[in-house]
Amino acid sequence: MSKAAERSEADGGEPRGELSVRITAMPGDTNANGDIFGGWVMSRMDQAGGIAGVDRAQGRVVTVAVEAMTFIHPVKVGDVLSVYTEIESIGRTSMRIHVEAWAKRFRTTLHEKVTDATFTFVAIDEEGRPRPVPRPAEG
Repeated sequence: MSKAAERSEADGGEPRGELSVRITAMPGDTNANGDIFGGWVMSRMDQAGGIAGVDRAQGRVVTVAVEAMTFIHPVKVGDVLSVYTEIESIGRTSMRIHVEAWAKRFRTTLHEKVTDATFTFVAIDEEGRPRPVPRPAEG
């Protein structure tokens, strides 16, 4: 089966950005219905965005906002959650990072997008004050 065929057609086919976090959903992460808590998924997304932010800012970052997170599909025990990140924009001290979470369904080849959102991170110094995000070298 091709990679495109493994993706859910309703989800646009392919993840956007770079793989930043990959983890298996476990029984201890479920609600009373047996679905993985949305907060668990959001935490993994924040972690992935933070990894991308630290790489780009070359130092500490903090989350200051999350925009428009809608859960499309539930995550179940045994699913492998893969979180992808893409930097959308960079300001003087902040970055907007698009974050997508995809689930590879347990014991299948199906990958489905479960949610996405835009996270805003601010680069901070050792005292916790905003600092400029370094500009890429020209060349």
